[in-house]
Amino acid sequence: MTGHTAHVVVIGGGIAGTSAALALHKAGISVTVCEAHPGSAGDLGAFLTLAGNGMRALDAIDAATVISEVGFDLTELSALGADGVPLTTRPMGEPDHPLYRFRCLRWSALTSALQAEAVRRGIPLRHDATFVSAIQDASGVTASFADGSRITADLLLGADGINSRVRRIVDPQAATPRYAGQRVFYGYTSTAQPPTAPGRITMVRGQAASFGYAVSPAGETFWFARQSAAAVTETGPATAALRHELLEALRWDSTPTADIVEATDDLLVTNTSDLPDVTTWSRGRLLLTGDAAHAASPATGQGASMAFEDAVVLAKALRDSDSVNQAITLFERVRMPRTQRNMEASAAMTGRGTPPPAQSPTSPTSQDTELLRQMDWNAPLTPTPTSS
Repeated sequence: MTGHTAHVVVIGGGIAGTSAALALHKAGISVTVCEAHPGSAGDLGAFLTLAGNGMRALDAIDAATVISEVGFDLTELSALGADGVPLTTRPMGEPDHPLYRFRCLRWSALTSALQAEAVRRGIPLRHDATFVSAIQDASGVTASFADGSRITADLLLGADGINSRVRRIVDPQAATPRYAGQRVFYGYTSTAQPPTAPGRITMVRGQAASFGYAVSPAGETFWFARQSAAAVTETGPATAALRHELLEALRWDSTPTADIVEATDDLLVTNTSDLPDVTTWSRGRLLLTGDAAHAASPATGQGASMAFEDAVVLAKALRDSDSVNQAITLFERVRMPRTQRNMEASAAMTGRGTPPPAQSPTSPTSQDTELLRQMDWNAPLTPTPTSS
């Protein structure tokens, strides 16, 4: 904050929390990250495609180079119909800019890389720190943890995901996550050999499921399938019955998708969920960010990128404001309209069963001058009627 020292305690050491910590640290704000998971999260998550706007946001906080070394570039999108006939092939994002290319990478690798960068910069990162409660007054907020420890700060940032405990404190009446109508399967195989090209992700508009795959430089196929069906009762490794059901759906099509799944030993399955009606992001010195505030279904592929944008905007808001309350107000005014549009676009795509586009509805373009200014670290952050 201008003319003030500040300390922020971040609840959640995943993608949203750790990127926020990196941004706050760059802004000269003291920050401590508290993560409930006992380790580095190396055993968590499936994979994602990180969009160009997310890489741009990481570049603003000097983390794009680190993340560009994880996973592999995606520079081209190809779409197939259910009959296997190519529908389109086009560039993705900003393929000529090495740091702003789309990336395909595992969630665990992204989280571990961000956490390692935070530690390298000297940011305290506490594992096995389960948040329990918070009390606040005019001078600060104190977070309490299951091990009996406490941390007092000027701001508590809830970056603890779609099932956020902080959100329940911010607004006990807040919406709870809802099933968005699709199961998502993920898998990896080194034995399938689907048609592809370097840096290409292929989207298949199947009759009974949407499918996407990309082949890494090492020859490993990363794939996902989205299937409109009842929610699964248990997420994680898919049962033999769920595997069979997915394969039966894919075999309706004349595409390589069923062969890819057949060649995969272990499938992961999860339910798409979102939070369409969270209208309260803050309460006093408590503030939500990332999926805790605006979780969308994964159809636009923007979850991580939205969190990275949050990180940049929050750090600039605190840097450019004279008080925590002023910074929170500025952050909400800038971020709420944009994240709401992403949630609406993702929900619409999920309902139609369409695959993620090469340029999602919320990715920046060269004409999106307001967003580009927000992601420019040196540009002052001011609210405008057209914040996007």
